[in-house]
Amino acid sequence: MSAKLEKFTVTGSAGNLEGIVHMPEEITCGIAVVAHPLPTMGGTMDNKVAVTLAKAFAELGCVALRFNFRGVGASEGEFTGGDGEQQDMVDVVHFAREQFGEELPLILSGFSFGGYVAARTAQQVHPQHLILAAPAVGRFAPSTGLRTGMPAVSPDTLVIHGEHDDVVPLADALEWARPQHLPIVVLPQAEHFFHGRLTQLRDIVKKHFTGVEF
Repeated sequence: MSAKLEKFTVTGSAGNLEGIVHMPEEITCGIAVVAHPLPTMGGTMDNKVAVTLAKAFAELGCVALRFNFRGVGASEGEFTGGDGEQQDMVDVVHFAREQFGEELPLILSGFSFGGYVAARTAQQVHPQHLILAAPAVGRFAPSTGLRTGMPAVSPDTLVIHGEHDDVVPLADALEWARPQHLPIVVLPQAEHFFHGRLTQLRDIVKKHFTGVEF
């Protein structure tokens, strides 16, 4: 399903947030909001993994929104390490529901730091689905700037991780998932940014929704 790209602006708690909507010809599955990786390491809404996730949701028939966290690109404000970014995602969710329908199912998704933010946001807005790619879990080094640990998530959350992730080690992801009995889809030999594996990442996300009624 082809999608049209449209820019949008949301009034957030720290100022305006910029974003892009992937608008399918017909909204058949709901709303998907995608969060990007760590801003202090160059992460933006144009990150290839974030874009791949948004495209996957649009191909499923979702209206998919990716956006820049506060202090990134034209988004106003400053990086906070998680608290403010969580509020940014909540603000985008509220905007999307106002624009496209409160009744539509909600999907939250994120890559790396964006996965951490999406998991925290899920505790606040209670989406129907949560999709995380290489989420920033486990024992955070002080240099990451993350304020709190990764929360537990719904047992039907889809988590995709690379076997050779050198940013968020697979061992850390398993340590977080183990007490939750949470499955993780592991891509053999893939690293953190899924270089050469983006098509596979997209296909896994789309297959996850096979047979799902929205």
